[in-house]
Amino acid sequence: MKKTYKIEVDCANCANLMEEAANKTDGVKNAVVNFMALKMTVEFVEGADINAVMKTVRENCRKVEDECEIYF
Repeated sequence: MKKTYKIEVDCANCANLMEEAANKTDGVKNAVVNFMALKMTVEFVEGADINAVMKTVRENCRKVEDECEIYF
């Protein structure tokens, strides 16, 4: 399953760091951050608990960019 989330991030480099952090999260098959559109598209591993995975994605993203936000 794929879902798109609105994000808040200040710069393109930070968006890249968020994308890398999301892709390293268990339960995420693929994540793409579009800085210009301020959106993150996440494809989940089959059977993953989407809400739990996204909470972990947010935590991991905040480790690399503490002022970022993912709305879900």
